[in-house]
Amino acid sequence: MACRKSARIAAQEPKPPNQYGPHNGDSDDAAGLMSASQPSSPDSASSASDPDPEPRPAKRRKVTKHTPNTTRSQTKYSKSNSLSLVQSIFTSAPHDGRALPLRPHRPSYHQPLLLSSPSVQASLLKWFQKEQTTRLMPWRKPFLTNPSRADLSRRAYEVWISEIMLQQTRVATVIAYWNKWMTKWPTIEDLAQATEAQVVNMWTGLGYYSRARRIHAGAQKVVAEMQGLLPDTVEGLMKHVPGVGRYTAGAISAIVFGEAEPMVDGNVMRVLSRQMGLMGDVKGDKRVVDVLWEAADRLVKVVAEADGEEGEKPGLWGQALMELGSTICTPKPQCGKCPVTESCMAYAEGLALARGLKQAVPDIEDGIACVLCELVEEDAMEASSQATEKKGRQQTSKFFEAFQASSMKEKDVASRTPSSQEINIIISHAQRFPLKKPKKQVREEEALVCAIRRVSDGQYLISRRPDKGLLAGLWEFPSYILPASNDSTTKSRKKQALDYASGLVESTDGYRGELGTVPWLFSHLRLAMHVHLFQLDDSDRSLRTLPLGSNYRWASSDEIESESMGTGMKKCWSLIKATRE
Repeated sequence: MACRKSARIAAQEPKPPNQYGPHNGDSDDAAGLMSASQPSSPDSASSASDPDPEPRPAKRRKVTKHTPNTTRSQTKYSKSNSLSLVQSIFTSAPHDGRALPLRPHRPSYHQPLLLSSPSVQASLLKWFQKEQTTRLMPWRKPFLTNPSRADLSRRAYEVWISEIMLQQTRVATVIAYWNKWMTKWPTIEDLAQATEAQVVNMWTGLGYYSRARRIHAGAQKVVAEMQGLLPDTVEGLMKHVPGVGRYTAGAISAIVFGEAEPMVDGNVMRVLSRQMGLMGDVKGDKRVVDVLWEAADRLVKVVAEADGEEGEKPGLWGQALMELGSTICTPKPQCGKCPVTESCMAYAEGLALARGLKQAVPDIEDGIACVLCELVEEDAMEASSQATEKKGRQQTSKFFEAFQASSMKEKDVASRTPSSQEINIIISHAQRFPLKKPKKQVREEEALVCAIRRVSDGQYLISRRPDKGLLAGLWEFPSYILPASNDSTTKSRKKQALDYASGLVESTDGYRGELGTVPWLFSHLRLAMHVHLFQLDDSDRSLRTLPLGSNYRWASSDEIESESMGTGMKKCWSLIKATRE
């Protein structure tokens, strides 16, 4: 039986840059078609150790008036600040769950009720066990007990490939790719023996092609240095396997080896933001990311306690949270079908709004109020209005009186099943979590794609992109990005195509015109590729390709069909082929 323990070593996952240029960045031609609900895995987290209880204010002050433009996440990030926030949330006495929708509030408001709700934890696991029998995925398999080393190696390899493929890619798309991959390379040893070109070609269409190269490099390293078995700890995976970060490492460690490790993707961040009532920026505020990772870490360890150090619970729990986020707790959630509404703060807040339960503005000392949540306009206006009305009064007693009255009212209606109208209000409120930042405007660019066909043998000139940057190492027809200020026309593009091609071949007399335009959407760019065809009559041997270097070569139609090209360039090739049919 293979050992499930190894040394713990720290490392960090590389992230795809968000830059674009002719040969810069590390995005891909499929990124724009991926689900926006799955961002790259966060690469930092904090944990608390024996912190003091939440401090109390020494004296009382007036409630600070907040305006709709208040941005609480502007506080400079530091590890010490993040640790302090974690302490203030997770070391205070747990609240009783009667959440009412008003900010500002203390950080302890975000302590997840799920931590102290075994029945709700069991409800989520029961829901997932049923869900995974109806939403089938080939990489979901029973937890291995007493496995052989070969079985453990193959299982870890299967989960690793599935998790990398699932980054920024829809499940339905990944299933076909994963099955094809496993048919060609059923073991990590098979993958290690493949060439990089074969691996990248198999990856075509999934995007972020650097992932394929890192998988290949990782497989060769694991086979050469670790006898084909991936490390079983998060630290070991991040340290020794290229391209594996905290999320992927947590998934492998929990699902395959039964370690109580969190796995936090975009779906889980959304679920936990709502469970904790945390209206923070999960993409841009590292403090929010730290708190969510800490919550996930504490939850998986609580859930795993029943099984001891190893078992299926950690993997099932992590997958259950991800499944909940991808099917029920989506950007527009189905709160009426959710198995964990009992512990959900966003649900409780929405229900309170639907039933008219109000809470007075608490008297919170500056420096103790939550700095993770950002006020939305209606919250800020309500808080400001109530603070003005009660200016000069002692707030504390009034707050607790209001809380007690509203809590009693809540008890009276808690047993009543929410109506469809109330559910709609709850859903509308839950959609505000996590905080939504305005999306960056997608740039629009144009490119010339020059297909140069040699008359003598029908081969085409192709070029290989640099090893780093956008679509790194893939082959393409020679291309040129038009200037950003360019307002192109058919006539101007013809002139620019002729000028560009003249630097590749000695004669452009065989220009055949613009075949059409292929639009392609990246995650950060809308690109229009204008395809121009040239015929090079090389019967006159003086008309040869100019010296271009090793990144250019002539290729037959069959070679182009099997070559590693981005999906957008493949569409250009379909347009070019049509001219010969």
